Amino acid sequence: MDQRTELSEFLRSRRARLRPQDVGLPDHGRRRVPGLRREELAQLAGVSVAYYIRLEQGRGQNVSAAVLDAIGNVLRLTGAERDHLTHLARPVSRRRRPAAGRRPQRVRPALQQMIDTMDGMPTYVIGRRLDVIGWNRLACALLGDFAALPPERRNLAWHVFLDPAARDLYENWDAKAADVVGYLRRDAGRNPDDPELASLIGELSLKSVEFRKLWAAHDVQDKGFGVKTLNHPLVGRLTLAYETLTLPADPDQQLITYHAEPSSSSAESLRLLASWTLESPEGARGAAQGVAPEGTDAAER
Repeated sequence: MDQRTELSEFLRSRRARLRPQDVGLPDHGRRRVPGLRREELAQLAGVSVAYYIRLEQGRGQNVSAAVLDAIGNVLRLTGAERDHLTHLARPVSRRRRPAAGRRPQRVRPALQQMIDTMDGMPTYVIGRRLDVIGWNRLACALLGDFAALPPERRNLAWHVFLDPAARDLYENWDAKAADVVGYLRRDAGRNPDDPELASLIGELSLKSVEFRKLWAAHDVQDKGFGVKTLNHPLVGRLTLAYETLTLPADPDQQLITYHAEPSSSSAESLRLLASWTLESPEGARGAAQGVAPEGTDAAER
């Protein structure tokens, strides 16, 4: 992906979402295009109009952190958006950064062993491009059988947009889809020369209208914490909190865990799902496909 184009489109999209009155400027009526004018942004950020225009056109050279911070303040960027702007405007030299697509993504054996012991808590690890590179059996039972998929399909974005089961699984699919695109946009800013990432974005853009619309918005997010409601084919509706931990040994890897409020109906449903995954090696796969173990009634829990 061309970072000059990405920088230009990102800054324009952030300007477009602000009104003059949002930043204390008078509104002189209808404008030809929405949002702040470049001249207004430059004035508020304390830079020349010509300088800002060059930056928005992707022609800024040696832009300082202070200037980016001032622009970020005017545009009211989030922390994730500020990081994204920095990666686009001040990219790391390719001579100093190994090609992302050539670095193998592996979960450390000790980390995988720890994940396996978390048998009551769905846990998985994502790497670059939102590839799912590690998981435990309960994660497979809850979200889908990653082990049964070819490696190129073990990807959170592919799952959300191109796996039909995802639309039934996530109660608020629209919000989940927007989040995933925000995470993927963040990764694209950090690894613009990753050919596998470009291929993934191309496939999603070709096959999903929703992805194309969300990608064009240039929204950026960090995966953090929150609550998701899932509709599982076997145990029904679960409300689960999730936490995201960035691994210190590899900042490209993040560990995500789900857990239910103690003594809640969701906790009981998760306990039932976990018990099925432990009955046999096929337990997680059957649960992911909506097949209860023999002798059980999925409707009774």
